[in-house]
Amino acid sequence: MDIESWDTLPGEAGERVIENRVPIPTWDFWLVKLLAVTVGETFADMIAVRFGLGLTMTGVLMGVALVGLLLMQFRQKRYVPIWYWLSVVLISIEGTIITDKLHDDFGVPLMTTTIVFGLTLAAVFGTWYAKEGTLSIHKVTTSSREAFYWLVVLATFALGTSAGDQAAEALGLGFLPSALVYAGIIAAIAAAYYGRFLGPIFTFWATYIITRPAGASLGDWLSQPTADSGLGLGTVPTSLLFLTAIAGTILYMTLAREGVEFEEIESPTDV
Repeated sequence: MDIESWDTLPGEAGERVIENRVPIPTWDFWLVKLLAVTVGETFADMIAVRFGLGLTMTGVLMGVALVGLLLMQFRQKRYVPIWYWLSVVLISIEGTIITDKLHDDFGVPLMTTTIVFGLTLAAVFGTWYAKEGTLSIHKVTTSSREAFYWLVVLATFALGTSAGDQAAEALGLGFLPSALVYAGIIAAIAAAYYGRFLGPIFTFWATYIITRPAGASLGDWLSQPTADSGLGLGTVPTSLLFLTAIAGTILYMTLAREGVEFEEIESPTDV
């Protein structure tokens, strides 16, 4: 790819720099990711059920808000924590609604939605790699790559909701055991990475995918009634608690410039 087609910014000493549009996976990245996917599950239930808007109206409202946030995110041409993470939260909510709409209103089995969303995710990954030659999050420096990135995020969230519900409800594991199972899978992936059995790109995306059903199961465990194997905290308190934690972490990221990544470019031969 020609350097002139990349989004570049002036560096401190006159160099040009390419700033990555998405964050690198620091510890607080994974913290907010888990918080976001958890609140996506509880917030969707809160709006659709507790406030009585229903899945269709909630999906429309959240979809409109998501489009607006993604437009702001794409306009930045770099990583800005507030726009990025608000987009993640809205995608988490929308992914939950899509799965719930298919299953609850149209009667599509959870196994079917899990398979379909899994195949969709694989198709997006395949198309992304075929077009761009990389799935690295360190190379999301163009609008094309960013579009693929967000399509993957949406697919992972829809898949995660479906897989989480499949394990907790259809397979009868319950919410907390399901969350612990997914946490165990994440630990196994981390061990394989540090043992040099898995590469960084596969490890990142595998962990990103699995944190979604883990968070969905955690959110359901916290918010659902005790009769349904939950703690019974309710969707409103759980959502407010996690949204507050997300806001505090985003503020820290913004002040500390956590997750920002860029590459200095002095000439086309440096690319």
